[in-house]
Amino acid sequence: MEKHQAKGKLNRLTASIKQEWGKLTDDEVSQAEGNYDELVARIQEKYGESREAIAAKLNKMKERVNS
Repeated sequence: MEKHQAKGKLNRLTASIKQEWGKLTDDEVSQAEGNYDELVARIQEKYGESREAIAAKLNKMKERVNS
């Protein structure tokens, strides 16, 4: 059961990332899955946001998914 719950949370987080940063393709998000630094770098390339701003948004998304 926990495996399915974890997969559901990951899917929710992925959906939130795609909503926030819509220029990211499904492939880019999938390739970065599990690699935080790669995801941040991809977002920086597409949007020019600072690492700190991206990290803050990602942390808020994680908190919403985990609550």
